Amino acid sequence: MTLKRLLCGGGVCAAALLAFSVSAEAKRARCFTTDDGYFPCSYRMIDDAGSFRISAPGYPTYVLEIDGPGFAYGYVNLGRRNVPLPGQYVRSRDDGACWNNPQTNTKLCAW
Repeated sequence: MTLKRLLCGGGVCAAALLAFSVSAEAKRARCFTTDDGYFPCSYRMIDDAGSFRISAPGYPTYVLEIDGPGFAYGYVNLGRRNVPLPGQYVRSRDDGACWNNPQTNTKLCAW
């Protein structure tokens, strides 16, 4: 009976790990940033709150981390260092794939 429970528990753990790894895979997307314009990118969710990372060859990697419903802060990865983006990002009411920063008049979108 103990071996059966151990195998069952191992199977459940393996299934959970597989489900997590599949959900964390990058997805092809079309991105926009005020600085870079439109470009094809990879979109990856990084937590259950909706935080995400967008990246593409030849472009900086952007990360928005959700601070609360509809609000986020971000940073950009420039090679080996992360640089905080100033101000707070607010989810766009017109397009839920976009985040606006009213302090810097910048926008970041991923469709």
